[in-house]
Order: sequence, then structure tokens, then C-alpha cells
Amino acid sequence: MGRGPGGAPNWGRPGDPAGRGGWSALGALPASTAIRQVRLRVGDLQRSLRFYRDLLGFRQLHAGAGTAALSASGRTPAQIVLEERPGARRKPPGTTGLYHVAILLPGRRELARLVRRLAAAGWPFEGFSDHGVSEAVYLSDGDGNGLELYADRPRTSWERRDGEVVMFTRPLDLEGLLEELARAPEGPAEPLLHPAARIGHIHLHVADLARSEAFYRGLLGFEVTNRRYPGALFLAAGGYHHHLGLNIWAGPGAPPPPQDAAGLVDFTVAVGDGAVLAEVVRRLRGAGHDPRSDGEGAWRVTDPDGTGIVLTV
Repeated sequence: MGRGPGGAPNWGRPGDPAGRGGWSALGALPASTAIRQVRLRVGDLQRSLRFYRDLLGFRQLHAGAGTAALSASGRTPAQIVLEERPGARRKPPGTTGLYHVAILLPGRRELARLVRRLAAAGWPFEGFSDHGVSEAVYLSDGDGNGLELYADRPRTSWERRDGEVVMFTRPLDLEGLLEELARAPEGPAEPLLHPAARIGHIHLHVADLARSEAFYRGLLGFEVTNRRYPGALFLAAGGYHHHLGLNIWAGPGAPPPPQDAAGLVDFTVAVGDGAVLAEVVRRLRGAGHDPRSDGEGAWRVTDPDGTGIVLTV
């Protein structure tokens, strides 16, 4: 089944992405690719709903035994699914898994609205950054799951150099951001969260960048968009700045978090093309992975660090 030494899956190499001497006929993922959903493990469902629903403004679609599904528009599919594990502890430092889930807002004003509301509620911020391609605010939920709230600058303004998207980390002009609300004050009938908000990207702690690149680039088909950050790698489909961030900032060879820790259960990659999905599944099988069908058109697989991924059209 294409397994490497010691029976391990054949992750391939960065210079040999598929582990089989080159790309498949279909190659990279199409521009329709998006991160559709994240599933998060939390320690207290009601506490999490007070944050994601009541403070951020996601609308609750349904709730069951220890679970709740939410989306910005109030319509399916769910963008965030919360799964309660009572008493789940925070993910320990120095482990792989979630670095942050990034929620993309449709504009600066929508980002400013969230920043002002979070500040008024006394929710702690962890960072404010200008990345060139976007403006971003960082925080964590009540379980320590990292979040980025961001708004993209127009794609026509993104600088590209040597085949990569130029990104950096500089201080955010927070005063300038909040001035958006002076120019266009909030109306009483506005929803807490703009219905066009969505999951923009996922950023993960990994144990080995080369191994993770071979999986996400070589097998799934994401393209590298920036490898200039020390200890990090950014990948995307369709020319976006990144749908996926990977870093070894938890330490090279970092172990996975314990099963009872809060964090990312899995995330869904929607490729928007059935033929591409079939090719990705074929590549995974050829490299020794075991993608499992859910019988409804989606496939489940785990990355080299055990993070769950759902692949769908």
C-alpha cells in the first residue's frame, strides 16, 4: 500500500510531493476550495455558547446531547461545531494540534464591530497584527482554543515575490480600524455577526514541517504560498494567501495533546469538485493512508500528527 520504512505511511518529500515521483494528473486543488467547518472539543458547552453565540454572534442551528452547531448566517452547513467533554483541560504547551481557527470577516468595519464588542465585554486580546494581506486580531475562547478574527485587504493589493505571497507581522493600526465605526455607525437592527463571515483558514502546530508539507501539498494538493516565516509554512488553493498555516513553534517533534484536552477535533476541506475529491482519495490510498467514507460523499483521514480532516465536495 505504498508504506515507507517501518510500515509508516509514505508521506513523500517536499521535492517529491506525492511520494510517487510527482504530481497527479489533476495536480493542485481548485480555487473553489474552502475550509467549511471546524469541530472543537470544549469543557463546558454553555460557557462556549455564551462566547461563540452571545458574544461573537454566531447563530445556533441546533443543539443535542453535549453538542451544538453554529453558523454566521443561521443556515446550514454549520461552520463551528462544539462538542462538550466535561472538565476537558486546556491543550498543554509544547504539543501539536490547533494554533488558531481564523474567522474571516467581509470587511474592516465588521472586524471593528467585533473588536469593540469584545473590548466592551472585557474579553482579553492576545495580539493585533497587520499582515499586509490582512488585518487581524488574536484571542482565545474559554478553553484556550486560539482564534484569529481578520479582514482581507483587496487581493489586487497583495504583493507577490518569487512565486510567493508576501506576508509579514507588523503592529495593527487599531485606531484607524475603529474609525470605520465613526464613518459608518452600527445600526440597531444589525446582526451581531455579519452573515457572510466564514472560516478563512486553520493554523496548526505540527511536529515536522517537511512531513506535513508532503501530506498537505503532496497528497491533498494545497500549494505553498509562503515559506519565509521561521519555523512556519503557509499553503492555499486558488491563489489565496493561505487556507492552512503550519508551524513547529511548539518544538520540533512535539507530541500530540492528550485525548482529554480541549482543542480541534477535525476540520472540513470542501474542494468543490467531485473529480478532484476522487483523485485526492486515490493519492491518499496510494501513499498508505486509509480515508474512510461516511457514505454521504465525505471522506475522513488524519494528518501526520493525528489531526482529523474531513474531505468533501
